[in-house]
Amino acid sequence: MIESKEQAQAWITTMENIREQIGRVIVGQKEVVEQMLWCIFAGGHALLEGIPGLGKTMLVRTIADTLDLSFSRIQFTPDLMPADITGTNVIQFGVKGDTSYQFQSGPIFGNLVLADEINRATPKTQSAMLEAMQEKTVTIGSVTHPLPLPFFVLATQNPIENEGTYPLPEAQLDRFLLKINVTYPSPEELKEIVRRTTAASSVQAEKTADRELLQAIQEGAKDILVAEDVLDYAVRVLMLTHPSEVDAPASVKRYVRYGSGPRGVQALISVGKVRALSLGRFHVSVSDIREIAYPALRHRILLNFEGQALGVSTDELIREILVAADSRL
Repeated sequence: MIESKEQAQAWITTMENIREQIGRVIVGQKEVVEQMLWCIFAGGHALLEGIPGLGKTMLVRTIADTLDLSFSRIQFTPDLMPADITGTNVIQFGVKGDTSYQFQSGPIFGNLVLADEINRATPKTQSAMLEAMQEKTVTIGSVTHPLPLPFFVLATQNPIENEGTYPLPEAQLDRFLLKINVTYPSPEELKEIVRRTTAASSVQAEKTADRELLQAIQEGAKDILVAEDVLDYAVRVLMLTHPSEVDAPASVKRYVRYGSGPRGVQALISVGKVRALSLGRFHVSVSDIREIAYPALRHRILLNFEGQALGVSTDELIREILVAADSRL
């Protein structure tokens, strides 16, 4: 809860300090870092997509260091089993030969869990993440174990390699608050990356906040106001992702099979509140919704066969959806 302007300003300063510390380690990728912080302060999970070597794993580890969160890494492979993620009951033998079961927790029990190359595991294993991501619990047998809070899954996937990979189920994709595209660095950024990674010493990010402060900002962001016309705009954007909508763009009607579900508009508003707070505003604006539409909706728009065959970009569809939504303002 936001108790005063001074408290809100302190939170804004904390966010700025976090960006600065991440920038000491990560070269460029300002948009990616910003969207990651939106996601974390909104209390959601993020899916990072980009080719290998762009620093996705390093970015996640740096965020964990900056926020003083326990970090856990799961390397997804085709032979990974659900119990390798969640943990399992193991038999304990007593001194008199008696036996009992004791729960041995898996790597999912962390504040910030890096699911590296998540699309390499089978759907059965990927489904083990669903309960953790949605309910923040893990059920083994008949016993439900709560996960440590705050809890985030930051997953990475490689978009250019199809052999040995499995597409994420739509239900699991929908659990990610944002899908963030990690772009290739510029020539100047590449030179800086080389300087930093080949130097004798490396720079580490310093702790800037803790989990208590993080959770306080998460709760405070919920108090940011959303005017009725802004909420109407967010709903209109969502509805225009559906090909059955009368006013949907022609490209959506032609190439989209299914539009976004209700979690899409929830993402627009919850992340919009965080963005507004980070910019020193106490209300969500239409510009917030426009900025967030791309990472919030790109993984929630499912293309039909023609759209997939032609390689239609969901970002381009979102751009046309925003133009259509703006025309009715």
